[in-house]
This record gives sequence, structure tokens and C-alpha cells, in this order.
Amino acid sequence: MVTITFPDNTIKQFEEFPTGMDVAESISKGFARNCVAMKIGDQLLDLSRAVKTDTRINFITVNDDQALEMLRHSAAHVMAEAVLNLFPDARLTIGPVVEEGFYYDIDMPPVSEDDLGKIEAEMQKIIKAKTTFERRVVSREEALEIFKDNPFKLELINELADQEISLYKNGKFIDLCRGPHIPHTGMIKGIKLMKISGAYWRADQSREQLQRLYGTAFFDKKKLNQYLHLIEEAKKRDHRKLGTRLDLFSFHDEAPGMAFFHAKGMDMWNALLDYWRQTHRAAGYVETKTPVLLNRKLWEKSGHWDNYRENMYTSVIDDEEYAIKPMNCPGGMILFKTRSCSYRDLPLRAGEVGLVHRHELSGALSGLFRVRSFHQDDAHIFMTPDQIETEVLGVLHLSEKIYQQFGLTFHLELSTRPEKSIGTDDQWEQATSGLERALKQYGQEYIINEGDGAFYGPKIDIHIKDALGRTWQCGTVQLDMALPERFDLTYKGKDNEKHRPIMIHRVIYGSMERFFGILVEHFAGRFPLWLAPVQAVILPITQDLNAHADVVRKEVDAAGIRCEVDLRNETLKKKIREAQVNYVPLIITIGEKEKESQTLSVRTLDGKVKMGISMEEFVTPVLGHIKERILDDIVL
Repeated sequence: MVTITFPDNTIKQFEEFPTGMDVAESISKGFARNCVAMKIGDQLLDLSRAVKTDTRINFITVNDDQALEMLRHSAAHVMAEAVLNLFPDARLTIGPVVEEGFYYDIDMPPVSEDDLGKIEAEMQKIIKAKTTFERRVVSREEALEIFKDNPFKLELINELADQEISLYKNGKFIDLCRGPHIPHTGMIKGIKLMKISGAYWRADQSREQLQRLYGTAFFDKKKLNQYLHLIEEAKKRDHRKLGTRLDLFSFHDEAPGMAFFHAKGMDMWNALLDYWRQTHRAAGYVETKTPVLLNRKLWEKSGHWDNYRENMYTSVIDDEEYAIKPMNCPGGMILFKTRSCSYRDLPLRAGEVGLVHRHELSGALSGLFRVRSFHQDDAHIFMTPDQIETEVLGVLHLSEKIYQQFGLTFHLELSTRPEKSIGTDDQWEQATSGLERALKQYGQEYIINEGDGAFYGPKIDIHIKDALGRTWQCGTVQLDMALPERFDLTYKGKDNEKHRPIMIHRVIYGSMERFFGILVEHFAGRFPLWLAPVQAVILPITQDLNAHADVVRKEVDAAGIRCEVDLRNETLKKKIREAQVNYVPLIITIGEKEKESQTLSVRTLDGKVKMGISMEEFVTPVLGHIKERILDDIVL
């Protein structure tokens, strides 16, 4: 007899060893249909597994996040089976789940978009068959025999420490896999193959080149359609396309991965920077600036040379090796040491919007989201141990204030010590505990990412959510006790003795370039008035009014409103339409009536027109709207 305890502490007894599905069906058939796996202790198991001891069971249903991951894992198997049905000579490698779907790397000839449609149709046949996923445990020798014709699988098997290896079979298809899987293929209601790319086996360019097939899957076809709609909406918001159309920035072969910002892009950049400076001054920060090129000895002392060398650009000057900074931190250490410091001077909050360079593989570059040259809105806070919680909280509250300014929400993740790190166990324990206490005091739920901290300390990552619900890791708060020790930073305590400060590394925008790109997509180019590169455009109705229109432009510009005048010989209708397409918040039309009365006719983004207003009636509310950095459209 087996006794099963459920999450609500209900107890049931079974005469024979039940499977997970048997237990689920004992609750109800309807409940069982929505179950995909069971959890016993910390272990996720297939519902086909027998329960042989008294235990507590939690069921994973289609509404749980873990269920979606399992579904997509199973969908990768279905895709692999479909590929082998159509291309029998293909050789499978690995097929993991990724953030928004799954992929499988396959050794086969190049696949076309037409082939994707055929593979998807074959997958639908497998799904309709509702074939079950059956787990089988074999010895290493059996596994080597089963996959004897696939060198990739043999390589994986030979690396496994286990003498017993699990396989999963659905239909005639069998694959090397730890599982677990959904009960049967019919649970995959929404499936779509998304794209094809090339990949190297084990990401090693000296190894075999493979075809990587990407797909996504859902329990509900409606959710698949919503996701595909989101993808299409994201394409419309692509910052690279909008950046070109709105004349904000561009990329050129002469500087791969390094953005060229145009005049309009710089107007928006400076608006972001002005806001950053204003909020930081109010929060007690001073602003500093450190050199871009620094001697190798500095990077050796900081630990970057040993831990980050492969991402750094270097040069030899006067027979000495230098590196372009990938981070601002070491320069901040030097600045701290330029003067003696007392406990009364702490905390010291020093911000720097520093230009850094990091080498990224050319295939990884992606507009402003992944670049080789960018500006970090860095800040280093030097403090005493008893100031940790207060300062971390201060950063979290400042981040919240700044993100709210753009209508962005966020969630928090705490990342702990990675395998490759510097500093003592005691330092890591003290730093991690300090962050945990601050997070608990802040009061927002957070996720723990084991082993994902920086090499010099644990960190809190801040993931913002944009208008499409996508998340982006921007802000970070990193606690560091190792660098102050490496650079021998000290302050004079109340006891007149030297003490070691604790340091916070933090960014809020993260990378100015990346945050810029995120905002382009978040607002879809329709920026709030205070951020818009062009806040007003003046359209003379006839060319005879061009001179007067330019006089008005100068007056509007002098008031502090970014303004252009469109003097092209085009119809007024076309000019208005183009200004609207480019999301110019204020469209001012000038006719003979406006010239004679010295008034303006102003159209706002909501399509409403206010006529006959004086320059003062226009400028005063507009400047007030800009000063308050209001997100909503202005109403005159």
C-alpha cells in the first residue's frame, strides 16, 4: 500500500504502485487532463512514473511556467522526429528549450523556408497521433549501440558520468534525454517553426557546421496567435528600422558594433542624460570622468586581465601594454585614492557616464542592443559596513523613480557567487547577506540566480518590462569587497584607525545605447514631448511665408523647444502627414491670417487643432509639460 499526501494535506492510499497519472485521475479526470508532470521533493517526474513509496506529490498543470518549458522540450523532440521522417540522413545533436521556444541543432544540408513548412506539416501529423512519451533507462553499452550511427550522440554519451542513461521514445523516434516530458504529443495545441540559422557543434568554429531550427509551442493555439502578433508588433517597433526612419542613429562598416548618433539622436540622448544628471544630483551623487585607455598593470590589479582579457581591446604604447576600458571601476578606485577620506565623508556616491569597449563576436552584434562600444551610466558608492542596506535601498528607490518616468515596471533578481571569482568566502557571505537584507526591506519579491554574480561580488539585477511585455536586464546593483582590498582603499574611522570601505557598483540605464534602443521600441518612436527629438515643426502654407515661418522657429527655439521648419515645396497636407508619421508632437501651421495676427495654429498628436493662440499661450504650457517630463500627450 502507498500513501500519497497532496498539497492541501489530503491523504489517499493506493493498494498497488500507482503512476502519477493514476494519482491525478483519482482526483478527477478533468484535472488529470490538465496535468503534465508531478513533483516529488525537488524532482520533476513524468506522470507515467510509478510511485513506490509514501510521499507528498505536487502536480504541474498546463497553467504553470514549468509546464510550458516541458511542452517546448517535448516539441523539440517532435520537430526532430519530423526532420528524420523527411530527411532520413540527418543526424541530431542537441535540442534545448530557450526563453521563447526551443531549437534543435542538426547535421543536415541547408534548410529553406519551404522546408520549414513541410517539417511543420509533418509535426502536425505526429501531434494528431497523440503518441506518448515513454521513458527508458539503458546501460552505457546499450546507448552506444542504439546511437552507433550518430557521432554527436556518441560524444555526449561518452561524457556522461552515469552508467545508466535515460532515453525517451515517442512513436518510432528515440532520443537521448533526461526528461521529463508531457504525457503525449496531442497536448501541443499551438506550434510554429520560426527561423533557421547556422551553428557550430559545441559553439566551436573548428567543428561541424549545423542547421539550427527554431520553433515555439503553446498549450493553447490562441496563445500562439497572441505570441505571433507580438512578434509582428515587435518587427514594427524594431529600433534599427525606426532609428533610420526617424534619423536618430546608424551603423557603418568602418566601425562594426559602434553606433553613429545623428543630430536628432543626440537631442534625445542629451534629454536622457540631462534627466540622469538631475535625478543623481538630487540623490547626492557627484559626477566624475576617467580616461578610456589605462595601463595593463591597473587591469591586473583589478582582476580584469585574468578574468575578462578575451573581451578587452589592447594596444602597445611606449613599449607598455594598455587596454581600452571595458568597465569604469578601476578608474573610480584611482579617484577615491586621490584624497584622504574620513568616515564622515561616507557614503561617497560618484557617477560617471563612461565610454567603454568590449569585444563581441560579429554574429552577436544586434543594433543598439549588442554593441562593442557603449556608455555606462556607472556609479560607485563607497561606504561603511553599516551603510550597506541604506545605500542599496537608495539605489533601488532611485531606479524605481527613473524607470517610472518612462512608464516601465521591473522585477528583481539576486545573483550569487559564480565559479570564477575573486575575494574570500567571508567577503562573499557578508556581501550576499547585505543584499538580501536590503531586498527584504525593499519589500518587492525577487528571484535568486545561483552562481550568476559578477566575478568580484554578488548583484541585484533589475529587469524592466516594456510596452509589449518584454523584459530587459538594464539596472544592476553589485556589492564588492574585493576591489577596495586589491586597491588598498581606506578611510579613517571614528577610532582614528584605517578601515576598508565597502563598495557598490551600479547602473540604472545600464548602457545608454541599449536603453536608447529599448525606449525607441517601448514608445514605437512616438516619444513623450520632453524626450522627442523634434518637439515642434513649423509648416508655412505657401513659400511666401517661409521667411516669417523661420522667424517663428527662432522664437520657439529660443524659448527652449526643439523646433524645425519645413520649407519644402510640398503640399501642406503632405507635410502634415509626414510630421504625423514621424510622431512630431506639435505641428504649427503658418498662414497669412497667423502672420497678420501674430498667432499660431497648433495641431497635437491626437489630431486636435487649436487656432489663433499667441506665442506666450503656446510656449508656457509646452515648457511646463517638458519641465515636468509628463508621459501623456500635451493638450493645449
